[in-house]
Amino acid sequence: MKKPPAPKRHLPTSPFKAPLTPAPKHFAVGDQVTHDMHGLGRVIGIEDGIAALVDFGAARMRILSPYDKMTKL
Repeated sequence: MKKPPAPKRHLPTSPFKAPLTPAPKHFAVGDQVTHDMHGLGRVIGIEDGIAALVDFGAARMRILSPYDKMTKL
């Protein structure tokens, strides 16, 4: 498996606008979420800025920040 390339840094002299960084996702206990690999679940615990503990029914998973594959429903 190949590692994704590192993002290129924006030069201050570039005529193009700097890419926007997405806002960090925030979840609260009780939020219903969906994950690309694990499916539908509910947040049962939060570690501030580090991870979210999610109950997917069959398993409980600790999903690490930045939560790229998880969205709030």
